[in-house]
Amino acid sequence: QVQLVESGGGLVQPGESLRLSCAASGMVFSIYAMGWYRQAPGKQRELVAQISNGGSTKYADFVKGRFTISRDNAKKTGYLQMNSLKPEDTAVYYCNIARMGESYWGQGTQVTVSS
Repeated sequence: QVQLVESGGGLVQPGESLRLSCAASGMVFSIYAMGWYRQAPGKQRELVAQISNGGSTKYADFVKGRFTISRDNAKKTGYLQMNSLKPEDTAVYYCNIARMGESYWGQGTQVTVSS
């Protein structure tokens, strides 16, 4: 079955960096678009960044210039490089893959930015 496993979250200070990974299994990863979403306490889940199966990327305005989404289809893994982290980036980050009405989610990884 399809499985997505996020990793790389943690506690960092403002201005520091983290790299999240999303390891996929049980599907042909390369044909899916992939996205990273986040959900802070008391808020709705929101899109952070997306990458198409062809490699085109899209970012939320609040992360442009700080975050970079990428994918390695051979490794069936997606990444989110997060630089210049801010306290408002604190949230659970989720990986999503989707195509043609199919959508799958990982379990999430906690990112906390605090001094």
